[in-house]
Amino acid sequence: MFDLGWSELMMIGVVALIVVGPKDLPVMFRTIGRYTGKAKAMAREFSRAMEDAADEAGVKDISKSINAAANPKSFGTDKLREAAGLKSRAKTSAKTAAAGAASAAAPTSATATLAEDQAAKRARLREEAEARRIAAEAELAQLDAAEEEADDLAEADLEAEPISAPHPVEAAPHASRSDKS
Repeated sequence: MFDLGWSELMMIGVVALIVVGPKDLPVMFRTIGRYTGKAKAMAREFSRAMEDAADEAGVKDISKSINAAANPKSFGTDKLREAAGLKSRAKTSAKTAAAGAASAAAPTSATATLAEDQAAKRARLREEAEARRIAAEAELAQLDAAEEEADDLAEADLEAEPISAPHPVEAAPHASRSDKS
């Protein structure tokens, strides 16, 4: 990557020893090693994520089908060999062509199967979400009905409660006002 030889590495080491000092040099190398390790781990994780995304998109299947289609053995060259009188190679070529056609057909069917599976999964998830939405609406309606019933009961209790005489403390200020006048 950088084309550093042993002499360049020794020169960098000597300069680092002089600039940083022998006491802090191991700490610096350890820190550089940690950062390098973190960078490599991030690069690996990014690479894996990109490969997974490509796998999900079906890039490998498409690549296999393109390679199989570009294979000249799958174009029916066995018939040309047979017409030219090369029967011994025609049999092996026919076997190879059949294998190439089978490998070319396999990704298409695998891709179609994967697409059907994903469509079924999406439909199932939509149905589950709709069922959860309906259940939540039903629960909300039950809670609203229970709240209305509780309000009606509270109003009925207030209406049925007998009116009592005022409390003596409340009556006292009225009496004291009438005494002063």
